[in-house]
Amino acid sequence: MTATPAVGRGAELRAVSVEVAGRRILDRVDLQVGPGELVALIGPNGAGKSTALSVLAGDLPPTAGTALIDGMEAHRLRPLDLGRRRAVLLQQKGVSFSYPVREVVAMGRTPWARTRDVSRDDERIADALARTGVAHLVDRDVTTLSGGELARVSLARVLAQDCPIVLLDEPTDALDLGHREQVLSLAAGLARDGRAVLAVLHDLDLAAAYADRVVLLHGGRLVAEGRPEEVLTASRVGDVYDHPVEVVPHPISGVPLVLPVRPPRGQRVSGTLDA
Repeated sequence: MTATPAVGRGAELRAVSVEVAGRRILDRVDLQVGPGELVALIGPNGAGKSTALSVLAGDLPPTAGTALIDGMEAHRLRPLDLGRRRAVLLQQKGVSFSYPVREVVAMGRTPWARTRDVSRDDERIADALARTGVAHLVDRDVTTLSGGELARVSLARVLAQDCPIVLLDEPTDALDLGHREQVLSLAAGLARDGRAVLAVLHDLDLAAAYADRVVLLHGGRLVAEGRPEEVLTASRVGDVYDHPVEVVPHPISGVPLVLPVRPPRGQRVSGTLDA
């Protein structure tokens, strides 16, 4: 079993704006994820979700405002200090070089080299492989994996890093139904262990089912935050995603289910995708 890391102060954006080539990607966004909670960051394509995660991780300095990790400005921390405080699962999970799966997962232990914690590398790597269901792939070349297998191996690397802050950018991308549920259950378990967990999600039903809080971005601005049932209303979701929806309680759990309004089966529909 992986030991729970020391509980820090979590991560926070304070009035963060980001401009790239004259375009404002984020506009005075406030966002906080504290120890012991799973926060889902949602919004349509281009809302600024991945940019917000990059700023929160300390990988992208904000144009204005402040990003904090454990109360310290994220982009001013040394890479080694960042690597011991937060683990990041990137949206792009591809690997350009040929490595055995175990070596890819072991890369998560790099920040702990030459520390006392290095003695637990093997334990934490094995635990991460087991929890993500990829232990049977340990000797496979990572370039031969399917998209779903690679996504789980990338998550195993994040788990092996064993940080108090975990930032996940679309962790369920390329996963089937069962593995999507397992990954979000695992993320919720990390939060229960005392970690601060942020997950960028496109699946609103997964966000509603597993997140303690939901943060909704649109056009680089924070539209709403709160419990899933507070944020995921039919009018708000329909407006932000530009498509009518119905929101109904799950018959067993009671959490919101977001159902797109669709024409009857067989009815011919024509249209175009927005640019």
